[in-house]
Amino acid sequence: MIELSTAEAIVVASLREVFAQTDLPPPEVITGDTVLVGKDAVIDSLGVVSLIVEVEQRLETEHSISVVLANDKAMSQRNSPFRTVAILTEHLLSTAREATAQ
Repeated sequence: MIELSTAEAIVVASLREVFAQTDLPPPEVITGDTVLVGKDAVIDSLGVVSLIVEVEQRLETEHSISVVLANDKAMSQRNSPFRTVAILTEHLLSTAREATAQ
């Protein structure tokens, strides 16, 4: 089981990696309120896909937990689970909990 701080560190490190792989300028500070999807997003749609893959890979590599963040449940939600760093962190935690409970 991973903790909130660990999940947030995974998301932030993954976001930094996405910026390192693209020409997009990173924000000066990444917080829970950093917007990932929609108006004022710091990354484009391709960046979101890269971020999701990076988060999944880090979770698998560092914690041996295999998840699919862009699953049917996530895609059917009224509000995107990828909207901000904090929302993605919560989505990562709940998805990881479901994966480890099986």
